[in-house]
Amino acid sequence: MVAIIVGLLITLIIIVVVLSAVQQHKEKQEADKRVKVAKQKAIMDESEELLVNLANLPASPTMVKILNQRSLNAAKAMQELMPTVKGIKNRINDLSTRLEAAKELASNQNSDDNFRLPDNEQQILAILQCIKKLRATLKSEQSKGVLDAQTFSKEDQRLDTMQLKINIESLVKRGNQAYSKEMLGSARQYFEKALQSLANSPIKTDYITTKQAEISGQLAEITEALKSTNASDAAKKAKNDEDELDILFQPKKKW
Repeated sequence: MVAIIVGLLITLIIIVVVLSAVQQHKEKQEADKRVKVAKQKAIMDESEELLVNLANLPASPTMVKILNQRSLNAAKAMQELMPTVKGIKNRINDLSTRLEAAKELASNQNSDDNFRLPDNEQQILAILQCIKKLRATLKSEQSKGVLDAQTFSKEDQRLDTMQLKINIESLVKRGNQAYSKEMLGSARQYFEKALQSLANSPIKTDYITTKQAEISGQLAEITEALKSTNASDAAKKAKNDEDELDILFQPKKKW
């Protein structure tokens, strides 16, 4: 009888341990799912934010399509992980509709490379940060195999060119401001830095060629202005030295 009771107790303990292990495993699976769902939600939120920020950049229908596809993929992954997520089915339908519209737009329109530099420094910084995030997103999608190499290369090059334009236009703007204040040394530094950035670019576009000629002309003007300024300063110094000698060696007055 005692042996039976002991056997039952051991069996009960084993059952409790097994049930506890199963429960812990289920809880771990649910926790892992929640982490993965949160990751997909973050991807969707980031994609939506980038789509909003695209309004501050030249139009790129292809980039709009890529970001909508990224959001849709994340939504589908969420549904697969947790089909009971509230509103996920409607979200997928909405994103699918948006993606189809973006695909049609991308097939009928070309990217717009015209860009006007904002006057506000904070806006410029926000645009540069947006471009950085977009390029990281492109790289991520390409590494997943979602984005083909040709599309990645084209869009990444477009963003790289835009980033270069922003940097060059900012330097030229600061150079012109310094020049207008007759701060010739500072102006020359800004223009030289801009010219070096253009020379370092591996891709030579019409913009780069035109800008190199323009900045070289501005540097030539500054060089001539500095020569003129130095000559004027030297003449003034010579005149001052001459006046000091005249005063030193002029005949002394007799009182």
